[in-house]
Amino acid sequence: MRLYALLATTAAAALTAAPAFAQEAPATGNAEAETGLGEIIVTAQRRQESSQKAAIPLSVIDGAALAKAGVTEASRLNELAPALSIEPTSTGNLIFLRGVGNFTVVSTSDPAVAFNYDGVYIGRPTSTSGMFYDLERIEILKGPQGILYGRNATGGAINVLPVQPRLGEMSGRLSATYGSYDTINAEGALNLPMGENGALRVSAYTANHDGYLRDGTSDEESAGVRVQMKAELTPDLTVRVSGDYAHNGGAGSGVSYYGRYAYNPLVPLSATPVPGTNYYNFIPAGLPEGEGVYSPLSQTYRQSVTFAPTGRKLDSLAPYASANTSLYGAHAEITLKTGAGTLTVIPAWRFTDQDYVSDAAAFIFKNKESDEQYSLEARFAGERIGIFDYTLGAYFFDERIDNNTSITIGNTGNAFSQRLGTKSYAGFGRIVANLSDRLRLVGGLRYTKDNKSFKFAGIGAVINCLARIPPVVGAPACPTAPFIPLFDQTTQFAFPFPAAGGAPIPVFTSPGPPNYLIIRTDTTFNRTQSNSRMTYRGAVEFDLAAQSMLYASIETGYRSGGFAAAIGFETYNPEYITAYTVGMKNRFLDNRVQLNLEAFLWDYTDQQINHVGLDLNGRTANYTQNVGKSRIQGFEVEGRFLVTPTTLLSANVQYLDAKQKAFSYLAGPGTPPLTGCNVTYTAANASPYLVDCAGFTSYNSPKWTVNLAAQQTIPVGDFEFVANVDTQYKGARPIGFAYLPQQQLSANWTTNAQIQFGPADGGWSIAGFVRNIENNRIPIYSSTHPTAGFFINGTTPPRTYGVRASIKF
Repeated sequence: MRLYALLATTAAAALTAAPAFAQEAPATGNAEAETGLGEIIVTAQRRQESSQKAAIPLSVIDGAALAKAGVTEASRLNELAPALSIEPTSTGNLIFLRGVGNFTVVSTSDPAVAFNYDGVYIGRPTSTSGMFYDLERIEILKGPQGILYGRNATGGAINVLPVQPRLGEMSGRLSATYGSYDTINAEGALNLPMGENGALRVSAYTANHDGYLRDGTSDEESAGVRVQMKAELTPDLTVRVSGDYAHNGGAGSGVSYYGRYAYNPLVPLSATPVPGTNYYNFIPAGLPEGEGVYSPLSQTYRQSVTFAPTGRKLDSLAPYASANTSLYGAHAEITLKTGAGTLTVIPAWRFTDQDYVSDAAAFIFKNKESDEQYSLEARFAGERIGIFDYTLGAYFFDERIDNNTSITIGNTGNAFSQRLGTKSYAGFGRIVANLSDRLRLVGGLRYTKDNKSFKFAGIGAVINCLARIPPVVGAPACPTAPFIPLFDQTTQFAFPFPAAGGAPIPVFTSPGPPNYLIIRTDTTFNRTQSNSRMTYRGAVEFDLAAQSMLYASIETGYRSGGFAAAIGFETYNPEYITAYTVGMKNRFLDNRVQLNLEAFLWDYTDQQINHVGLDLNGRTANYTQNVGKSRIQGFEVEGRFLVTPTTLLSANVQYLDAKQKAFSYLAGPGTPPLTGCNVTYTAANASPYLVDCAGFTSYNSPKWTVNLAAQQTIPVGDFEFVANVDTQYKGARPIGFAYLPQQQLSANWTTNAQIQFGPADGGWSIAGFVRNIENNRIPIYSSTHPTAGFFINGTTPPRTYGVRASIKF
């Protein structure tokens, strides 16, 4: 009944809303006039079909729209797809789709939203850059992907699909952009024929701009190249091979101080729930917007703060952030047509090498990591047997991660190495019963088994201040105690440090008891885990008319469990989701109006949430917990309206009601957790704090998101001006794990504009653009320092502008 109610709401919205459009790039006005609205061919269901015939929740952004928006990295997709939220960090992208996503890019956690590049699943969020050039389109699938896609995912999938070699064709294109913040971008592709049945395509890009923050961070310094060769070796056998390389440098995404939370020891611990922030007072930083954490003003602010665990002032933040990531990939697509059907095989290899320093949540994090994955997918799309179409397939994924990390958080620090392995096996099948020319039933099953291993060896260092003012009951007072520096080996310390298994070393600064202790902890883990799950999809599709389709589906998804290097939180379980969808896709008025409707209801259980906290040994750690369940429901209306041959209007409206139905986790020991949720204290428990966030809105889930756009073509002889303007409204939403008041964003608008001039045949063009006309730096990433209490935000870019010139032949 809930689903029927959602459908009724969607239908009502469709009748009252202005015509809307899917996220497709319009053709020029003249082309639209001849044929109406253009079609985009997608492969979201592992077969070629019009996006209007794909009976799934799907948004499509084609290559022209990506170029117009200047998308060179995943985080810019936020502006084009209302259901999507991507938080860029200095270490990778945090991807959410309708409130389902990750707050981490650490190697011990799998993504909730699958990222697929040219049909290949990418296992690490840190490896999802360096591929946003010479693209055919990007497909965004909303809801669990448990049947046809590489690894299971609970939130959805992003499919990044490059332009393939065009057989027997000599062609190419080149574009260059210059803009504010010394932006210099260039992208090009050259397609060379290899006889009538073959082609070589070479694509490359470079993207550079200065930092959007005053300390020089939030810059871009990246480049990449892709080489593809495709040939029809026989009428039935086609082979395509592809190799790519990319490098990311510079400082990476930065953050700024917005204030800090100071612990108030006068608030008593209570056995009854109290708002968590009652334990803390928020003190605004008073810094100008867009400072970054390394600017002189920010460093002065940092050094004015007394670090509570030792009672001394903080040092300046160092070393400076740096990124050095190289990404390599190679894969093939082999397609063989037989009398029984078509066999497609995709073998793939990918490797990422990272060496970076990040400012994280205003503490320094150094990471060296190599990620290597092999995958093999084979699927067979059979010829129709009676009324049945079918697809059978198998998938294998093998990933190895070698990670060496060091972290310093004031009086504590860690250096550790991790070795993680994943082997995932899956078999899947899909069958379509064509009951009539208009009615189809669809069923799908997938069995997945994930085997994981985890080895960890780490050294923890702690400066434990013993001196108090006043004595015994007062605040820590160790003004000469050192902070723990970044370290790989304990021989790097400038002070005595215990040997493995050794007793703490007392340090005396005056006669009497020791002033502080230097403590060492050694931690090792060696664990394995195996998870398996059968997921399914059932759907019905009905053609109401030649260009109108109604569909309804139920689909399940699962995300594997995993590990954490945290005492008391060593493992976590899989999470699950069940999604109900009813939708319609329509074209009207001689193909001039497109109106798509979708109503959805998702039940999300055993939800995985990753965060930084104290483990049972009181050590700062990053770990994942299963926190409960949530209900996600709403509707989306998409459409396009070709008002005249030269005027195109579009809109996309999403209503999202996403609530945490049950959300609780244990925290501690030590001081109370910093949270905006309710907290219950039970002294007898090893983790004495129970945090309860039930009833809160799910993360990154604005109730309303509205995209509006208009395009006007003005013919001038054989030339034309094309003017575009688009704007996006996002309602209030929480963006941080802790649900702090400062992590609740207000509603906001972001508007972009462009005017382009060139010949009507599109042979060349020159354009001027401005993005974020409002010049609002909107927070999209938020975190807190585990002990100093700093509250930091990462934001969208400020207003940018520039010119772009393009040519193709």
